[in-house]
Amino acid sequence: MTLRIALVGAGSVARRHLDVLHGLGGTRVVSVTDAHRPAAEALAAELEVPAFTDPARALDAAEADAVYVCVPPFAHGPAELAALERGKALFVEKPVGLGLDVAEQIGRRVEETGVVTGTGYHWRCLDTAVLARDLLAEAPPLLANGYWLDKRPPVPWWGRTDRSGGQVVEQLTHVLDMARFLLGEAVEVYAAGVRGTPDGTAPDEDDVDDATAATVRFRSGSVATLAATSALAVKHRAALHTVSRGLVLELAEDGRLTAFWPAERTEHAPAEDPKVTVDREFLEAVRGERGSTRAPYGEALRTHRLACAIARSARTGRPVGLVDAGPEDAR
Repeated sequence: MTLRIALVGAGSVARRHLDVLHGLGGTRVVSVTDAHRPAAEALAAELEVPAFTDPARALDAAEADAVYVCVPPFAHGPAELAALERGKALFVEKPVGLGLDVAEQIGRRVEETGVVTGTGYHWRCLDTAVLARDLLAEAPPLLANGYWLDKRPPVPWWGRTDRSGGQVVEQLTHVLDMARFLLGEAVEVYAAGVRGTPDGTAPDEDDVDDATAATVRFRSGSVATLAATSALAVKHRAALHTVSRGLVLELAEDGRLTAFWPAERTEHAPAEDPKVTVDREFLEAVRGERGSTRAPYGEALRTHRLACAIARSARTGRPVGLVDAGPEDAR
């Protein structure tokens, strides 16, 4: 069965998914949509498919089985709602929104329609992450430390909170999702941020924090510290470490898991690139070959609530509660 894919977004992330889909086979892109018409037309010409600027028009013009939404945080909403209105399977890249209002609306429609969904939280697809969770079931974590220590992406919208949501929402979110995967749901966060690059290289209109530190308390009783910065010249680290009685785990962005026991150290490499796995499993779910994906929209929304709670705490200087948080609790 060849699945027909409507692609929304024509940037680098969309092209990465195209490369994966091409390698997996069994799919055919039927349209490309991007608010920036030249970008849509350029990619559509390469694929020899029609280009659109409106996702609803694209879905009405070219029949699709699934929609891939690969847009910046501020652009989420129209494509997802158009796909759900037409009952299409939906893959959404992270983060799933800028704030919570649109993401919560989409989450409600996903529940109402019951369509297959997948999201870009590909760390969940690591077999090493599953191994880490199995190990922690035997040695419950007391503490976690998460990091996203990086440079600023070159896209102009990233430095503005009204376009990207900030680094916690746009980048650290992968680490937050893995913290939820390994430690369970968060109940309270407290965060602080600092803004103002010493060398003054950031554009005047940029207002994202250059560094953020957060403390998170989990329902399980675990606590975590999370650190993010975009002030470096090159990426230094993206990882999550956990501490249990007699066990330390280090899970790196490349998927490598290192386990430190009292008398030994073991290393585990991932069996497959999770960026491939996340697409493969979504396609399998759309074809009915598996019940669901490992990163459905509902899970992504819970992670997004945590990211938004941290961003809110850093902005207000006050703790934010997060048990079953909705828009009123974590916006």
